[in-house]
Amino acid sequence: MYLNKVILIGNLTRDPELKALPSGTKVCNFSIATNRVFKDKEGQRQESVEYHNIVAFARTGELVAQYMRKGYQVMIEGRMQTRSWDANDGQKKYRTEVIAESVQFGSRPGGAGSGPKAGSKEGETPSSTGEKIDYPTEEINPDDIPF
Repeated sequence: MYLNKVILIGNLTRDPELKALPSGTKVCNFSIATNRVFKDKEGQRQESVEYHNIVAFARTGELVAQYMRKGYQVMIEGRMQTRSWDANDGQKKYRTEVIAESVQFGSRPGGAGSGPKAGSKEGETPSSTGEKIDYPTEEINPDDIPF
């Protein structure tokens, strides 16, 4: 059995770019950064950053381009793919990308939430419209969940 599955949670490092293939299919390219915090041999806290190239096709790509911007948090589920091409200087070039199969929007910079509320205008958030978010105060009992 073989498995090519990637799950990443990170922040966009640049605004998404939406283009169309000759077939008419939309393709969105963007990149995200993920952080890893660890202690080195001396016990000092270290942080390393990895940058990932992401490609989203069709409606998924359109939604990313419409709602996501640099700095927004996102969770990507997909697969790794490496493509190659011959550059103008005759060298073979390689690029490893994550082909997004599922994208979940996360928080925005400034804590504005994960996206527009159903029925609200684009760019409106509960805080910008004066609405208050009412969170439940009682504890949730796992036995009450029907699934």
